[in-house]
Amino acid sequence: MAVNNIVKRLQNIMRQDAGINGDAQRIEQMVWMFFLKVYDTQEETWEYKAFKEKRTFESIIPEELRWRNWAIDEKDGSALTGDLLLAFINDKLFPTLKNLTVTRETPRSKAIVKEVFEDLNQYMKNGILLRQVINVINEIEFDDAEDRHMFGDIYEGILKDLQSAGNAGEFYTPRALTDFIIQQLNPQLGETVGDFTSGTGGFLTSALNYLAPQIKTADDGRLFQSAVVGQEWKPLPYLLSITNLLLHDVEAPNIRHCDSLGTKMSDFKESDKVKVIAMNPPYGGSTDAAAKSNFPMEFRSSETADLFMVLIMYRLKRDGRVAVIVPDGFLFGVDGAKLAIKTKMLREFNLHTIIRLPGSIFSPYTSIATNILFFNNEQADGAPEGYATKETWFYRLDMPEGYKHFSKTKPMRLEHCQPIVEWWNDRKEIIGEDGEKSRCFSVEDLIALDCNFDQCKFPKDEEEILPPAELLADYYKKRAALDHEIDKTLAEIQKILGITIEK
Repeated sequence: MAVNNIVKRLQNIMRQDAGINGDAQRIEQMVWMFFLKVYDTQEETWEYKAFKEKRTFESIIPEELRWRNWAIDEKDGSALTGDLLLAFINDKLFPTLKNLTVTRETPRSKAIVKEVFEDLNQYMKNGILLRQVINVINEIEFDDAEDRHMFGDIYEGILKDLQSAGNAGEFYTPRALTDFIIQQLNPQLGETVGDFTSGTGGFLTSALNYLAPQIKTADDGRLFQSAVVGQEWKPLPYLLSITNLLLHDVEAPNIRHCDSLGTKMSDFKESDKVKVIAMNPPYGGSTDAAAKSNFPMEFRSSETADLFMVLIMYRLKRDGRVAVIVPDGFLFGVDGAKLAIKTKMLREFNLHTIIRLPGSIFSPYTSIATNILFFNNEQADGAPEGYATKETWFYRLDMPEGYKHFSKTKPMRLEHCQPIVEWWNDRKEIIGEDGEKSRCFSVEDLIALDCNFDQCKFPKDEEEILPPAELLADYYKKRAALDHEIDKTLAEIQKILGITIEK
């Protein structure tokens, strides 16, 4: 069945409805229906297992409200439509699911139904158009392997539309990049992979795809079910991530609807820590004073990306490993919080690799240049006293041959990361006509540079023109870094001359 254009079909129907205003509402309308259909398919699996084990299965959703009992159109004239369908959804379905009885004893696989509906809305006002939308969604059979595979394209279409309707600093991470990062982190069954800004679940599903071939026994299957944990505070991405994990055969997705920055760092226990972390935290945004107060004074920053770096360090188990995407501003930033965070990283963690990424990775949503930091909660062999890092390798990933920029028609693919993999396994410094492509810095070098991680830069002719707001923000950060270098040089000159000049 051809389903590649299904999102466009759904959007075209919903554009005719007076109750929906804008992409964000259209997406929310789609995903609650996708969730119910996916959940109904998952319940069929649970029912079959219960039957085989001679148990009784009972859904948390009342029988008449289960997708199979009201959404399927048998073409016999009995399917709900028009005003009857609207009344059913508005007066029965939504109020009931929002107010389901959930206790501590309620299994997570059932409690998620109430959780995902608590902040959702039904916007459509035309019951005939609503029936058309439901019928299109019913063309996909989520218990069919081919449809599940093709749904990936639909799903990514929804995510990209969500990003175009979203806020600055929140971007869909290309599947090629999440797959590459998970591949390098190499998670194993029995380890927990965490993403505390899990968004729509991209890193978590890449981890599940990586772990699935490791399942050989029933015990392995149980480990797989608890292999990933996530947190997401925005309702719509949270719902998408739950649906995404259900599609990847996780019966009780362990994703919490909460603010990851809302807990005091000192309150985290060993049970809150995970062995593997893969994240692309929001950046370019700011956070409020209440969230900042949860962090030690020296790490308090107005930038969310900085605070998430601290959170990661507090939630990583001993011998755990991390890959986190950060903007260029974190690399060259010199404000007190950034310097304190980077110093802590070098002293307490092994920051072994920094990958410089091309600026068009997140096009068309932003041209902000990004990087991947890889570090482990361990002390590197030969690290000098007082540090866990011995040396940090930098590698610049250039655009593949034949590409000037990544785009919707020429997206990033996993094979584009192959040069990193080949270099990773045989690390060498690379210096060419376009400057340093790869270089190793000792921890002493980085400290002498005031933790300036802005190394192995892209040639100037590869830099993109940023939108005005991003350009100004980038300018101010770079000016602050330059001012810091000037002040440092002047202080050294004064020290040599033995004089003090009041500012």
